[in-house]
Amino acid sequence: MEFKPLGERVLVQRLEEDTRTASGIIIPDNAKEKPLFGVVKAVSKEVKSLEEGDQVAFTKYGGTEIKLDGAEYLILKLEDILGVFTSTTKTREKK
Repeated sequence: MEFKPLGERVLVQRLEEDTRTASGIIIPDNAKEKPLFGVVKAVSKEVKSLEEGDQVAFTKYGGTEIKLDGAEYLILKLEDILGVFTSTTKTREKK
């Protein structure tokens, strides 16, 4: 299903964070906070500063959660996006 945000909004998919600490302790799902980083999946026509594939940091309580084709996404206003990771710092994405 194709989704195109309206206004100054962006569709973002959260990046999953590691479930282990540096010392190897596994963090259970109910103890984890939702990640505040994601990948831009769709951008409205009004947003010129972002493009699909950009990795962004966003506010903790911003956005509206939706589910499309079984995957969870956030619809964020442009003002809820705190910054974009440059190519030298795009290390959060799992390979």
